[in-house]
Amino acid sequence: MVYKSFRLNIIARVLVFASTIFLFFFLLDTDTYLTPILVFIAALLQVYTLIRYVEKTNRDLASFLESIRFSEFTRSFKIEGMGPSFNELNTAFNDVISDFQKVRSEKEEHFHYLQSIVQNIDVSILAYQKDGTIEMINKASKKLFQLNTIKNIDKLNYLSEELVQTMLTIKPGENKLVKIQDDDDFLQLAINSTEFKLKDKIITLATIKNIQNVLEEQETETWQKLIRVLTHEIMNSITPIGSLSATLETMLKPYTEEGSESGPDRETVLEIQHALKTISKRSSGLMHFVDTYRNLTRIPKPNFTHVKVSTVFENIESLMEKDLKENNIEFLKLVEPAGFEVSMDEQLIEQVLINLLKNSIHALEGREKGKITMKAFFNKRGRPTIQIIDNGVGILKDVLDKIFIPFFTTKPSGSGIGLALSRQILRLHGGTITAASTPEVETIFTMTF
Repeated sequence: MVYKSFRLNIIARVLVFASTIFLFFFLLDTDTYLTPILVFIAALLQVYTLIRYVEKTNRDLASFLESIRFSEFTRSFKIEGMGPSFNELNTAFNDVISDFQKVRSEKEEHFHYLQSIVQNIDVSILAYQKDGTIEMINKASKKLFQLNTIKNIDKLNYLSEELVQTMLTIKPGENKLVKIQDDDDFLQLAINSTEFKLKDKIITLATIKNIQNVLEEQETETWQKLIRVLTHEIMNSITPIGSLSATLETMLKPYTEEGSESGPDRETVLEIQHALKTISKRSSGLMHFVDTYRNLTRIPKPNFTHVKVSTVFENIESLMEKDLKENNIEFLKLVEPAGFEVSMDEQLIEQVLINLLKNSIHALEGREKGKITMKAFFNKRGRPTIQIIDNGVGILKDVLDKIFIPFFTTKPSGSGIGLALSRQILRLHGGTITAASTPEVETIFTMTF
């Protein structure tokens, strides 16, 4: 029998139960025992069904709480035909479920938003435990370390043991700089870390950024400022000296001609004239010196075009063919793939390549079986790369860090601006130039775009 409300249902069930009990006691006075037993069993069944009916609300409430506990918010609750109070309970249940669904949806959206940022930011981010177990690694880290999967920081020992030790020992809020020579790339990694607790685990969150380009750019800007100051001050001093020397020479010239009787003693004048000529010559030389170094701050803006590297190599070979033959140097060109193209200013890059080749030829002077290889390829990070390799005398380790500094040179007649100029040209191309050398074995200059 269906009742319209929980209250009427309970009242009806209680009345039926009371009637059954009354009937049971009434039948006890009869001679038969079977009928009272059957009535008593019916009474027990009524008690059981009444308890089940009353506990239905508890079961619904328990189910509701389990839904919250296990984050199961896809269910809905329907308690119908049991009166206004249960309708309110039904509405409250479903409102709470709806609110939880909304909160959960917002959290999931927020999580995916942060996950998208972490995965697509160009800064390498790693989260790992004290033992090096990696909890999270983003795409930039995988690209930097050239790994698809990594479970522990120890796997980076192949790249640099110093890097692994730094990451395992770095303190929260500390900044570290690690230098790494990774085959064709030179990396300067700035590492910053923070620490937090997740459940019962201590997690280190490290950010890693390759700042090689930034450091080179700052270094170049510093030298440019220095050169501007030097050229300004030197030019201010030299220009009047040169002008005055030339004027004095002109004024004294009439007194040094044959037959001249007026003026100072001829021998004295000749000495003065010789001295002034020396001053004038030296002034011109200094002005030429300053003008040469001033070129470091006047590199034209690159005119970028897509250029076949093989064409550039052929042009360079034609220009340097005479010098290569005179020094009996074997010259090899390797381009992979054959149609390899780079966006560059062809003239500026040719200038860099010529300078590097001249350095290699100088390093091979007097050596038998001299060999220079010029290679073009994509490095393992997918960046266009050009290398000049020779088997000359090489560069000592303590000199290697200084060769790109303006004015520094190991050649008796060198100006010290060739490699500094080359680095600045590569900077204007958004790239870098690095050097690696094993003395008496091999020297490699690497241009990365």
